[in-house]
Amino acid sequence: MNTFAHNFSIGAAINPGVALRQQTPLTLDALRHFAPSAFATAAHESRSLRYTYIPTSEIIAGLMREGFQPFKATQGRCRVAGKADFTKHMIRFRHPDSFNAIQRVGDSVPEVVLVNSHDGTSAYKLSAGLFRLVCSNGLMVSDSTVQMLSIQHKGNIVDEVIEGSFQIVQQSEKALARADEWNQLQLSAGEQEAFAEVARHLRFADVEGVIKSPITAEQLLRPRREEDATGVIDWRKPAAPKPDLWHTLNVVQENTVRGGLHGIARNTDPQTGRRTVRRITTREVRGIEQDVKLNRGLWLLAERMAELKGAAIAA
Repeated sequence: MNTFAHNFSIGAAINPGVALRQQTPLTLDALRHFAPSAFATAAHESRSLRYTYIPTSEIIAGLMREGFQPFKATQGRCRVAGKADFTKHMIRFRHPDSFNAIQRVGDSVPEVVLVNSHDGTSAYKLSAGLFRLVCSNGLMVSDSTVQMLSIQHKGNIVDEVIEGSFQIVQQSEKALARADEWNQLQLSAGEQEAFAEVARHLRFADVEGVIKSPITAEQLLRPRREEDATGVIDWRKPAAPKPDLWHTLNVVQENTVRGGLHGIARNTDPQTGRRTVRRITTREVRGIEQDVKLNRGLWLLAERMAELKGAAIAA
């Protein structure tokens, strides 16, 4: 095993059928399996002559030549006939130089998140992410912390994406510094509950802002791993998350993204008055748009919480 692969052989998980997060960098065959649209050989027929077609596979090759390695790949669903092979895809890269940054926060490493499509639904977008080695989730950093780069399908795209990726890695120091600050910022139980309640709205509210899910804010605050808990996790007595903002964010993010939370939904038919009761289990967030929106929303929520705490301390 090479040094780079060995460095990241900690805390891995595999999510078959949708994405892959494993102990070593993904092979090209694995990328083709989990994000086949990244290897489209042409743009979708709906694109005009002004559209510069540069396959994501060339971007992947260029980034790998510069030392970046893919660790997770996923592809969006498409209901339009004939567009599935060109639809939006997301690939998360790490650079070996970033491994030293783990010492800053303890268990996190910067990632470059690439989103693209070959059907015109997305330009090349580069964002910063943080990956915790103790779990398989990947946080997305908000634009207010690290600038997101959007590169149109024209010109020398490969060089622009590579240059942009190095910019993202350099800017990721800001995200790591923010995480380090949040690791020291203590929250009260009420503040943690307020954080989880807003996250519940981000995850479950419909377009009108109504939440019909029976999942509670308390469930979003239940740690899944002892690294995030104040004590030993026991299913008979739910543990509380560590009281700092960083662990609160990670606990809530994992519960909202990973799914697997159970609840009982009670509904009453407005016409017949008939009541129904059914057990529900939340699903993992798999759509690229929802993944990005939810992750950035949670990061922004943490930023605002930190600002409010800072203002209160200063007062």
